Amino acid sequence: MFDDSLRGALKKFVEERNWGQFHSPENLAKSISVEAAELLECYQWGGEAPTDRVAGELADVLTYCLLLADRLGLDPEEIVMEKLEVTRQKYPVERARDRSAKYDEL
Repeated sequence: MFDDSLRGALKKFVEERNWGQFHSPENLAKSISVEAAELLECYQWGGEAPTDRVAGELADVLTYCLLLADRLGLDPEEIVMEKLEVTRQKYPVERARDRSAKYDEL
């Protein structure tokens, strides 16, 4: 999913600027929230948004998510796959297909 070249590029970018000192888990989590709000702002007044703007904001969200995972020593692909398995158990296909109900309402 996220290859080593992407993680390496992010690490190099941060190291070149000595920004690691600002990347506490708390600060990175806050940054994810801020950037997610900017992504949501793209859709504030309707369901359509310029793809290039959405792509830029989504890239910011993903960047901070990857930086937080790295800071915590977590493998993004591994944690997503683990969470997918948990969610698969909560939302079995035979009960969840074509439904948006929460797992405890299925």
